[in-house]
Amino acid sequence: MTPSYNQGEFIEEAIKSILNQGYENFEHIIVDNCSNDQTPEIIKKYPHVVLICEPDEGQSDALNKGFSKATGDIIGWLNADDFYLKDTFKKVVSLFSKDEKLDGVYSNVHFIDKHGNLTTDLITHRAVKWLSLFHCYIPSTTFFFNRAILDNGLRIDKEIHICMDKDFFANILHKGYKITYINDFFASFRWHESNKSLDTPEVKRIRFREGLSIFNRYSNFRLGNGNFSISLYKNLLGGLKVVRKILKMQNHKYTFEQLTN
Repeated sequence: MTPSYNQGEFIEEAIKSILNQGYENFEHIIVDNCSNDQTPEIIKKYPHVVLICEPDEGQSDALNKGFSKATGDIIGWLNADDFYLKDTFKKVVSLFSKDEKLDGVYSNVHFIDKHGNLTTDLITHRAVKWLSLFHCYIPSTTFFFNRAILDNGLRIDKEIHICMDKDFFANILHKGYKITYINDFFASFRWHESNKSLDTPEVKRIRFREGLSIFNRYSNFRLGNGNFSISLYKNLLGGLKVVRKILKMQNHKYTFEQLTN
């Protein structure tokens, strides 16, 4: 499932990364918000793409449209400017096949620049339910999940504009679904000047405010919504860095080979 708007410079690489998986039983749904660049012409080159081209209310709305259209047993969310790495589908299918109780899986992610050059690796860690209230440690572009999550009514909250992925994952974890981390790399995430996640002062303000609302939504405690609560939430975020470092030290337990043998 790919939400799209004016990413014609990158979207073909996303499409090809799915075709090059060497896995035949797939569908690729692209929800395009009437792009006015080269995106429509590129998509027309690939008749296998299921295209929804219509105005939407933003990325979250586009994702929900695509999720509602999906027919597969395993769902992935690939942004138009990112791409999957070799053998990702085979690994994911193998993991779901070996564990019938598995509801979702995710990995680390490569960060690349506009030209596709590796800049750094984001190494994450196993899923911890309470930690999802503070950190979005699940890279959305490496996350694959059982369609039962959608069948049970979970969707992206359209009212959350920056932290919609964090809210989605916190919702999944707090409803008791089994999510597994793999110390591997499923995808590359591209940073460029059009990224909505760039840490501008305004984005940071929105991220902290939305993060606080996510905490209040799923936690047994309430911090309120004022400036003092936002400041407290920010301090808690900083204090939890050591917890994440400890979790990353345990990553040798979560390699693909160890979980499938």
